[in-house]
Parts: sequence; C-alpha cells; structure tokens
Amino acid sequence: MNSSAITSALADAQTQLALALSESHTYIQLAVVAAIYVFSFLISKVVRSNIAITNIKPDEHAHPLKRLLYKASLLIGPLLAVFLIKIFDELATSLAMPHWVINLTLAIAVLLLVNSIINVFVNEPVAARLFKWIGLPIVFLQVVGLLDDVIAILSDISLNIGNVSVSAYGIIRVLIFGSLLFWLGRASNSFGKAVIRKQASLDVPTKEVFSKLFEVTLFCIIVLLLLNVMGINLTTLAVFGGALGVGIGLGLQSIASNFISGIIILLDRSLTIGDYVELDNGQTGFVREFKMRYAVLETYDGKDILVPNEMFISNLLVNWSHKDPKQRYRVDFAVPYATNIREMVEYVKDAVAEHPQVLSGEQYPVEERPDCEIDSFGDSGVNMFVEFWMIGVDDGKNRVGGDLLLIIFETLKENGVDMPFPQREVRILKDENK
Repeated sequence: MNSSAITSALADAQTQLALALSESHTYIQLAVVAAIYVFSFLISKVVRSNIAITNIKPDEHAHPLKRLLYKASLLIGPLLAVFLIKIFDELATSLAMPHWVINLTLAIAVLLLVNSIINVFVNEPVAARLFKWIGLPIVFLQVVGLLDDVIAILSDISLNIGNVSVSAYGIIRVLIFGSLLFWLGRASNSFGKAVIRKQASLDVPTKEVFSKLFEVTLFCIIVLLLLNVMGINLTTLAVFGGALGVGIGLGLQSIASNFISGIIILLDRSLTIGDYVELDNGQTGFVREFKMRYAVLETYDGKDILVPNEMFISNLLVNWSHKDPKQRYRVDFAVPYATNIREMVEYVKDAVAEHPQVLSGEQYPVEERPDCEIDSFGDSGVNMFVEFWMIGVDDGKNRVGGDLLLIIFETLKENGVDMPFPQREVRILKDENK
C-alpha cells in the first residue's frame, strides 16, 4: 500500500506540473521566488559587509567563536530565502491560490540551505559526501511529505530472530544517526576544546581540566543518544548498574586509575603543558597534551611517548622546568699540571660568558654567572669543570654544552694550553751485582 501511495503521489505531481506550466500564475510565482532570492542575497551581502566580524575571513589562528560566526554569516542568504518563501506559501494558502509551484520551490530552497550548511561546516570530504548523498534525499522526502511512507516500507522489511525483530529501517536509522552523532561528537569536542584553550583568563592547568571534563561529558551524552536511537530503554540499564560497577572495579581499574590520575595532575598543577620532565625509567620529553588515559611526551628525537597518567602519580618524576625555566649545567675538561690555573680560570670564564644562551652579566646574581673550578687531581692532569645557567634545556635546538666544549678547547689552544694525555715514566734500574 505504501509503495502504491508513493507511485500515486509521483503521478499526481507530474499531472500538477503539466497543469501548472499552462497557467500564468505559475510564472508569477516563479518570478516572486526569483525576487525573493535576489532580495535575500542582497540583504546577506549588506549585513556581512557592515559587520566587522563577518566582513573579513578570519585565519586559522583566530578565536573559534569568531570563525563560527563568520561561517554562520554565509547562511544568512539561504536561510532568509527559505523564511520568505515559507511566508509566501502561507499567504498563497490563505488566499486559496494554487501553490504547488511554491511548495516545490520551498523544497528546493530547503535542500539548498542544507547543502550550504554541509559545505560551510563539514570540512572532511568523506563526511561531506556522505551527508550530501544520504542527508539531502532524506530532507527532500521530508519536505515533500513522502518520508513517512518510505519509513513504513522499510519497517515492513524485517527479520525475526527469536523474540528480537530487526527491520531495515532500524538498521539504517542506527547507521545514519550513529555516523551523524560520531561526526558531531568529534566536531563539538574539537570546537569546545579550542574555545576553552582560547580563554586568556584561565591558566593552562585549568584549561586542561575543563577540556577533559568537557570531553567526558560530551562522550557520555553521545553514548546516551546513541543508545536511545538504537531503541534501548535506558531505565533497564539500572538493573545492570551493580554489575557494571563491579566490571569497572575489576576489568577497567587501570583505565579508571589513569583517568583519575589525570584529573589530580591537572588540579594540583604538578605538571603542565610545556614542562620538560624526566621519568623514573630515564625517558625525557616535553609535555605536549593530556588525554583521558595518558599524556603525550615529545622527545628531542621527534618521537611521541604515550605515558599513562598513573605513572606521574605513583613513580618518581623530575620536572625540570615547572618552577623556573632557568637550569644549571656543567661541562668537564682537564688541563696539564704545568698550567697556570688561576689565569686559565679567568679567560675560560670570559669565553664561556660570550655564548648568547649562557646567562652572564651584572644583571644576574653572582651564583648564576659562569664559574670555572677545580674538580679533582687526575693521573695525567687537573680535572676542571665549568658551571653555567641557561634558559631552557641543554639539548635539541638548545644544545649549549657541545658549543662550550668547543669554545673551551679553542680558548685553551689560543693561550698555549695543551690538553693532557696519559703519560708513563719508565726507569731502568741498573743491577750493581753485575
């Protein structure tokens, strides 16, 4: 019956189209619709050109809300056109005018609006194509009033497995709305985090806490909506609440521990984005991002280390840059015993102080300026070391220690000081009995 209703509706539409093309009011309605579109896009152009936030396209580093408002302004024309055509349709109905053409143009206007929304807000090419090939036909069927008949046909196509009935409509509904919710969740999560991290009034740990809470809340909402789409009664889940709690306590305790540890780290501010840390196993890196289960450490080798949040709580952690970005380092070298140590110490300190990344000068305390001292007396020479302070970590792009060793070597050479090397003195004792 439903398929025959669709066939009958299509036949009626064809008959009405042929009749409408032979009447003058049809062309009057088309002219009014064309005027509505011209008016709508002129108004859109005027509005967008007179508002600063919609006049110039913001770059990718602009505030997310500013980019959202700019994209939304692109929909003023299509949205106003749909609104005016709908008013024209209601007016024609009240005047008992034939308005079949208006209904058709309204359906087309809605499709154009939905297509504009997809083009503006959906950046992924695959998702955009899916929305156009699946979403637009659904919108068209809804506008022309045939969607209920199509749903009825799909509901009649079912398969019974015991007491469970699976219909084609149920499967298609879960696939369509599940994909939509998945994409909407990802887009909302990225947008929400970007908005939170753009708040200048919040410090980095607070931003990360709100970002994580927003992500968890959004995940729970998406799961509940998906369960509702699947037709699962949420009240029945209360029966399994106790068993689910036991499952979380036993099987998911590691995940729960890592999640709670991440919240604790962000709240007590013991670790923030950009800190250079050293783990208990010797691995080092910069904290780049916090996830629900782990933190991302970026090493100087360009590798990302995924560290479970629990490790930052339960194991020893060295945070090199959390309290103060200034760090103290030392480089070791040796000179022969014949060297004038007091004179050598001065020109080595002066040479080290000339390095652009070494903190030196009267504006720094004496204890933070370069210092050269004796470390010990070795077998072949005097073991020396130079201590210095710098901003950042002595590695990667800030590799200062290697530069200073070369500077010390060249300075010693310029002042006639050779590097010591192992020496052995051999004495030949003469046997007096011979």
